[in-house]
Amino acid sequence: MQLPDEQFRAGHIPTEVYRQIPPGTDVRKVVIVQEAPRSYAGPIFLILAKTLGAVLVLVVLAFVVQIIAASIVAVLSASCGIGYTLTRGSKSRGSSRRSPAKGRSRAPGRRSTPVRSKSRYRSK
Repeated sequence: MQLPDEQFRAGHIPTEVYRQIPPGTDVRKVVIVQEAPRSYAGPIFLILAKTLGAVLVLVVLAFVVQIIAASIVAVLSASCGIGYTLTRGSKSRGSSRRSPAKGRSRAPGRRSTPVRSKSRYRSK
């Protein structure tokens, strides 16, 4: 019984508390009231609530920014003819790239002029 808490639980009065009791007091009638141990549930809940609130605000802010960006792109594409395209990348990087040998359909260094049909030219 070294600690005061252990002495209180055993029903003994520690010496530092015993010295504070006024003289002539019946020690058998002295009631020592202990402070309840601190509960950490409130502060932990408060931290979790603040964190979840901040995350929720960021998600809503990102959603609003996305809607604003989409509306700006829609207005610009309707008025100015500017378009915006989102493309998803493939899962494997190697399969999306073509090797240089496969992409060639003609001999290197040789340029051909594009062939146009006659219907595209104006008749004079």
